[in-house]
Amino acid sequence: MNELKYYFSIFLRRLHYFLIVSVVATAASVIAAFTLPPAYESQTRILIEGPQIPTELAASTVSVGLREQLEIIEQRLMTRANMLDVARRQNVFEGIGAMSADAIVSAMRSRTTLRRGGSSRAPSPVLTIIFEARSPGIAAGVLNEYLTLIENQNAEFRTARAGNTLEFFEQEVERLGRDLDEQSARILEFKTRNAEALPDSLQVRLDQQGALREQSRQIDREIQLLILQKDRLIQVFEVTGRAGNGQPLSRDERRLQDLQTQLDEALSIYSPENPRVKMLEARIAQIEERMASASAEAADPETSEQEARPGATMLDLELSEIDARVSILQERKGEIQTLLAAQSEAISRIPANSVALDELMRVYNNIEGQYNLAVDRLARASTGQRIESLSRGQRISVIEPPAAPSQPTKPNRVFIAGGGTAAGIAAGLGLVLLIELLNRTARRPEDIINRIGVRPLSSLPYIQSRSEVVRRRLAKIFVYLIIIVGMPIAVYAVHLYYLPLDLLADRTMNAIGVRW
Repeated sequence: MNELKYYFSIFLRRLHYFLIVSVVATAASVIAAFTLPPAYESQTRILIEGPQIPTELAASTVSVGLREQLEIIEQRLMTRANMLDVARRQNVFEGIGAMSADAIVSAMRSRTTLRRGGSSRAPSPVLTIIFEARSPGIAAGVLNEYLTLIENQNAEFRTARAGNTLEFFEQEVERLGRDLDEQSARILEFKTRNAEALPDSLQVRLDQQGALREQSRQIDREIQLLILQKDRLIQVFEVTGRAGNGQPLSRDERRLQDLQTQLDEALSIYSPENPRVKMLEARIAQIEERMASASAEAADPETSEQEARPGATMLDLELSEIDARVSILQERKGEIQTLLAAQSEAISRIPANSVALDELMRVYNNIEGQYNLAVDRLARASTGQRIESLSRGQRISVIEPPAAPSQPTKPNRVFIAGGGTAAGIAAGLGLVLLIELLNRTARRPEDIINRIGVRPLSSLPYIQSRSEVVRRRLAKIFVYLIIIVGMPIAVYAVHLYYLPLDLLADRTMNAIGVRW
């Protein structure tokens, strides 16, 4: 009990310190609570809708995830230019003309709240925007400005991205088309320069080469037959003294001519050692021998000489005709040999030309594949750009438009006044306690015993006179009156003539990052 009386007496002794702190804090909180302007909060909710057309039918070329879309909206909305423009158009702050741009931007951002739905891993497509202003109309007006900016910037962003995609593929198709034309020109020039040795003509040239070789062999056979015919004519002339069909042939001569023809045909098919050939030669030799003996018995030397002249003339004509035919056939054979050499040279060039042409075609096919792919993507980009221009892709819808609040949401005047008073009382008690903890003066016998370890015999209190008591009490009353009455007046004077407490509190809260 004595301890409580002692501590209470100490509190009364330090009462003026307690009153200074608590009265100033209480006065400031009460004045601020009742002088702070009302704050109105308005909010709006927007929904990020998916594409209006199924993606399996027609997909937009602007593919933005939900989280990325929300971040884009926030970053674009909170730009410095947007904050300044909206604040000045809506006259958000009193005396905004005297405020710096940095102060306007900072105040606008501190009064704007963006809340995403869902969680960080699974965000919701709903975004809530809240703005606090000094009047309901300003709060709703700022949110309407925000919505206009969000919708316009989102449309511009998506249309610009779709347009850039379309422009890129248009340029890509044009570039690949030029490359395709240039490669086609190279292939055409190569085929024109090597028209006689293209891979496609290999089989034709091989067939032509075989045909020419067959013609060459046929000419060789014809030449051989003509040479044999020439030898047979000479032999017939030597045996019969006649050549050609100038005179009627005897039975042996006709038979000899038939056998000669059969022998020529047999030699063109069989070898000279063939039994048929041997048999024909034997029969021809037998007939020639019989004709020779018959001619020797019946011929007169003078008549034979006269008959030999027309036969020799006919023989010369027939031999000349055979020689001419042989010459023509040899010339034709020379032409065929020239053609064969040209065909061989062209065929020898075909493998190298095939490799070069395959390389040109591979490049062409590669460019053609890229071109076809670019054309397909251009069509998709055109469809995507059309979807975005008609706002049929991902879009932003307002599901809760901003409304002017009917009641202010801030400040909580009772909370501010009560909290300030409680904080002032606590601060005053804390100051008294701090002063006593720092005071090391011995004021009780227990203090002397604790300090020097000596117990005093007794303690004599200081006895004041009546006049001293009166003066002391009057001084305390005067100090208390000054503290209780004068301090609130001084705080209110600061509010009126130096800096309003609401502005001071607002600046203080903004500086420490706390919102009312």
